[in-house]
Amino acid sequence: MQLQTSVGLDRNETVAAIGTARPGQHDVSVDEVGDIKLDYNNVLMVPGTDTCVASRKDVEMRTCLSFNRGHGIKYTGVPIMAANMDGVGSLAMAKSLMTHGIFTCLAKTHSSDDLLTFFREDPRRKDFCAITVGLRGADRDTFRAVMNAVGDLKYVCLDVANGHTNRFVRFVETFRNEFPDLVIIAGNVVTPEQVLLLVSAGADLVKVGIGSGSVCETRIKTGVGFPQFSAVIECSQAAYSAGARIVADGGCTGPGDVAKALAAGAAFVMLGGMLAGHKEGGGEIITRKFATSELDANGRAVIAEQRYVEFYGMSSQAANEKHFDGLGLWRTSEGREVLLPYRPSLDDTVRDIFGGLRSACTYLGAPDIASLPSCTRFVRCNDTHNRLFEDYPALER
Repeated sequence: MQLQTSVGLDRNETVAAIGTARPGQHDVSVDEVGDIKLDYNNVLMVPGTDTCVASRKDVEMRTCLSFNRGHGIKYTGVPIMAANMDGVGSLAMAKSLMTHGIFTCLAKTHSSDDLLTFFREDPRRKDFCAITVGLRGADRDTFRAVMNAVGDLKYVCLDVANGHTNRFVRFVETFRNEFPDLVIIAGNVVTPEQVLLLVSAGADLVKVGIGSGSVCETRIKTGVGFPQFSAVIECSQAAYSAGARIVADGGCTGPGDVAKALAAGAAFVMLGGMLAGHKEGGGEIITRKFATSELDANGRAVIAEQRYVEFYGMSSQAANEKHFDGLGLWRTSEGREVLLPYRPSLDDTVRDIFGGLRSACTYLGAPDIASLPSCTRFVRCNDTHNRLFEDYPALER
């Protein structure tokens, strides 16, 4: 898992301990000066030298991953996960993504009856789907009901916004004791220390990322977070040393970021916004009309229609009102609510992601996705691409 890097981005360097001030102190300890943490837009991957991958079509997209505690469970598929969010973690989305070999963490809001029907219709879905469970007792009851009825579920996603609490660590430990043979995906966290605590408690895959999602406002509302690229590098090293792996959750704006996350050591990359906006997500399709700058033969503005799909963070006001009886007086919304342009073809979206990953592998000389970390050298940069025409209207096809 050697990762060649420039400017201090070596995955095999020892992760420095982060100093923290004790309660009552006035001085604040920080990472040593010069230890700058980076996001995906701060780095690029350098092409390899005399590489041997002749064509994008030759790149193997599927990986095979085994788990220490999942007795005999092996994941064979593309190392991408659909996020357990409204608009992404739907049953219809999972059905479609499975045909591409992509994993889905189902949203918490599915009923036990719907989940039972879903898994009974096609037992192969157990290989590509995880039921998501939060701290609420109702979530655990739903999982137990499905597990008892179906019998051999393989994956569960234990999900909270803040995985840095004693309560969540104990929750993971309790779940592991009750279900010793499951593959547990748990998070979210952003520090190596917390990754190790969750692995010790029973997690096989730790979700890494706080505040980096496309519709997340945690960093804005709280000032808390960690640059995602650095979090992936540091947390993946910690997990790997303990016999586990990480899921890079959030921060990806395009296929290139997915490739960077995998090259930085993530076993999976979880996508929300990049998979949102499709009918499979289950969101309402909204049609808006607007006057364009074009004029018709009578000199009147041409009226155009645009279809949109609502998309929101799971800590947003919309999500809390829909699922959790509102925000309450003690908290604020930490998620955006946006209208995304409707995208009619999920297959085209997946093809674009796969195409970018295949191309990244050919540039770097990686014959398969699993080889990305050993073939990658990162360089730090001020910007990643030319933005001259970003705001210009796109050609319609």
